[in-house]
Amino acid sequence: MMPPSRLSALAGQRGGYNFAFLDEHSKREIRRKLLKAVAIPGYQTPFASREMPIGRGWGTGGLQITLATVGPGDVLKVIDQGTDASVNALNIRRLVERTAPSVRLTVRTGAATLIQSRHRVPEDPLRADQILVLQVPEPEPLRMVEPRETATRAMHAEADYSRAWVHLYEDIVTNGEISRAAGYPVLVNHRYVMSPSPIPRWDIHRLHMSPNLTLLGAGREKRIYAVPPFTSVVPLDFEDYPFRVEDFRGARCARCGAATTYLDEIVLDGGKRVFTCSDTAYCDERSGADQGAAS
Repeated sequence: MMPPSRLSALAGQRGGYNFAFLDEHSKREIRRKLLKAVAIPGYQTPFASREMPIGRGWGTGGLQITLATVGPGDVLKVIDQGTDASVNALNIRRLVERTAPSVRLTVRTGAATLIQSRHRVPEDPLRADQILVLQVPEPEPLRMVEPRETATRAMHAEADYSRAWVHLYEDIVTNGEISRAAGYPVLVNHRYVMSPSPIPRWDIHRLHMSPNLTLLGAGREKRIYAVPPFTSVVPLDFEDYPFRVEDFRGARCARCGAATTYLDEIVLDGGKRVFTCSDTAYCDERSGADQGAAS
């Protein structure tokens, strides 16, 4: 068996990473596409999605946006379905920590300048000096009615969303209401129908006229789109079947007592069911838990 020293010699010296992992050419290309996405709110801008050290479908689109926009002195927060402690969030933070040591990491929403999230918008209102990056597995809101990419592109160009409305109507006929729970389709800037990533309906209103910039990336589908600050984001609905969020009336967080947050239901030993805040950092701050500034 070849000794480890021999294997190390054959492998050569490990070279240093570029700042924030991506090479400068890749960053410039992503930034140009981000500018186009911001200029046309809700429009899906194609980009050359790179291979990343995580599997496609695990946030490569959002990660590429984060790595292309983060800079020295930035403070980064990474959350996965509301928690900072998931494996996916920890691995993304570890990659940034190793390749961009001048970027500080935090679990506090208010301290972050850049927030990358999967499936949730933080409970704390975001500021104009903060950027929210959302990971998106399926960016095409019309995929539910049209499988062909060429056809959906034409439908967006012509603002022909009649089939999307019919789909929602059929949902009402079948289920008595619009049953779409996550990734609810929205109309952005009165023009493009957009998939807001698989965030719950509870978070849709946080995108409407928000002072912060929201960037959305789908690495597997090679699409980038954006919601600029103070942009209209309106969920599709009907006058007699208006859009509604998840109903948590009568429920409170078992840890901090919050009754106005998005709650996760947890089944304890013995079958007892309790609710806790999905946004763990928000819950910890309310309950007085000391998390510290960095992860």
